[in-house]
Parts: sequence; C-alpha cells; structure tokens
Amino acid sequence: MKKGFTLVELLIVIGLLSVIALIVIAAINPIEQANRARDTKFRADGSQLVSAIERYFAVNDKFPWVTGSMTNDAAKNFVTAADTTVGICGTTCSVDGALITTDELKTEFRNRDFVKSAGTDVTKQIRVGKAIGSSASIYACYVPQSKSIRTKGCADNQVYILNGSTRTQQTCTAADVANPGWSAANPWSVCVPE
Repeated sequence: MKKGFTLVELLIVIGLLSVIALIVIAAINPIEQANRARDTKFRADGSQLVSAIERYFAVNDKFPWVTGSMTNDAAKNFVTAADTTVGICGTTCSVDGALITTDELKTEFRNRDFVKSAGTDVTKQIRVGKAIGSSASIYACYVPQSKSIRTKGCADNQVYILNGSTRTQQTCTAADVANPGWSAANPWSVCVPE
C-alpha cells in the first residue's frame, strides 16, 4: 500500500491555509497601511512646509505671499501648496518659488505628489493658510485617508472645515470616520501644527 495524502486531506490543508491567509491579510489591512503611510507623509511634508514659511518670515520679515502694499497682518486664504503664492512654485511649478530659491526647501519638494499631481482634488492636496494678524499661526492642512488618522483627529477635536482663511472646528466622533464629510466638496481636514 502506498503512503501519501489523499485528495480530501490536501483540500482540507489548502482550505485551512486559505483561512489563515485571509486572517493575516485582514489583520494587516494593506489598504489602511498604505493610507496611513500617505497621511504620515502629508503630515511630515506639511510640518516641513510650515517650518520653511516660518524660517522665510524670520529671515525676510515677510511671508512668501506678501507683495506690494500687503502686510504680514493680512490673512492668507487656504490654497493648495502648489499655488504660486505659497512659495514652492514660481510662475509655474516647473520654476522654483521663493521657499526653494532661498533654500528653505529643497528643489525636490516641488516634485511631491501633492504639488505636481493634485490638480483640483482637495483630498490629494496640502492646503496652506493663515488667519489675520502677523502673529497668527500658519497651518498646512490635508484630508486624511486612513481611518486611524481620522479617528485620532476626531478624538483630539482636531478636525476642521477650511473656508477662506478660517478653520472651523468640526465636531465628530469615532463613528464619523466613514462620514461623507471627509470627501465632500469642502472636506474635513486635519492640520499641522496641532
């Protein structure tokens, strides 16, 4: 008599391995991991951008967007980081802006996804703005894609709707992580610094 595995035994083993694989994939949740990595990068880039604007202000005694008769007290409406007034891009995004020409940011910063390919989709942008007053904070805001960052934003009361130069705090709970407010025309955002 031959020793070996029967077809039924092999099917049972394959079935068990499939169940284990599904459990591991569900636990790892690769889509959530990719979204969290993207959000972490946006947060880091936003922090770097805010720091660059603050350094530019410290050296030049004005913000990159201040021109002509404008003053540092003027509010800065929230605009995409690719907007030429922010200072990453010059007249176009193939030309360096003030933050790059003054070495506050490296040229490679201009090639980040949120600058070169965000288009009009605000969920793929970092938006920069400042309230009225020269001592008002500068914020870099983005729409998080990962549930964990959304949950943390809600738990920490750090979710905002951006309108002009104002950030309006949005009340949400952990149950709101799938809320359409995150993908609306003017979506909920989290900002740095916070």
